[in-house]
Amino acid sequence: MSLENRYDFVMLFDVENGNPNGDPDAGNAPRVDVESGYGFITDVCIKRKIRNYVELVKDGEAGYNILIKPDKALNSKFTAAYEAEGLETKQKGKKADDVKKARDYMCRNYFDVRTFGAVMSTGDDPCGIVRGPVQINFARSISPVNIQDVTITRQARTTEDRTATGDTEIGRKSVIPYALYRAEGYVSAALANQSTGLSESDLDLLWTAIINMFEYDHSAARGKICMRKLFLFKHSNVLGNCPSHLLFERITVKEKEDVLPRSFEDYLLTVNYDMPEGVELIEKL
Repeated sequence: MSLENRYDFVMLFDVENGNPNGDPDAGNAPRVDVESGYGFITDVCIKRKIRNYVELVKDGEAGYNILIKPDKALNSKFTAAYEAEGLETKQKGKKADDVKKARDYMCRNYFDVRTFGAVMSTGDDPCGIVRGPVQINFARSISPVNIQDVTITRQARTTEDRTATGDTEIGRKSVIPYALYRAEGYVSAALANQSTGLSESDLDLLWTAIINMFEYDHSAARGKICMRKLFLFKHSNVLGNCPSHLLFERITVKEKEDVLPRSFEDYLLTVNYDMPEGVELIEKL
């Protein structure tokens, strides 16, 4: 079933005593904009959690495989698409029709391909490039973040040589005491209908995955992460009724005065419910 409505959406989620997205270039400390001090989380990190949730709840169900995961090489999955469609594999000079058939196969069988898109033009059996109808921006903290390096005692040593100097050693972990993040995203019904076949049921699953993606991703390193709010702006047609930035501006979040933010209640959330004609605001959470 094709999509009849464009969507824009806003997520608000927070972290307490954790590292929501480590930066490999900074010793895996939480990511931070060094000029402003605001924290950020990449779109790749957010989409990873959505993929993990979908794989968990749709395990083994046809049409809900996940392409981007470390189970096998991507090129082998592209070859499998050619084999499933009865196309010639590992042949030079691929026919455009064969690439299109393989690309359509990947969209039908992989949820993340028809949702986020994928570059599948590598290897001997390329499946083309899919521009995903769902795009998510980097999340950014509402306030500057304070990264704390916490000293911990490690009870187990890894080598015999290291145990010779004692039973314990000192370690460190980087955490943010508290931060509230905001991320914005888009759903292009036009791209879904023309390219990937993203359906209404897929969208329902996407919203459910966003709401629950942190509930099945707990770890000691990430601390307590909670999805607090999910706002959808539903347009009355495929192309939309209003620029997305004007809708995003209707949701504002700021610190309460004279408060050091340490909880969601320390922020003032303001929602302007006066929507442009043809746009409906839906509070999913």
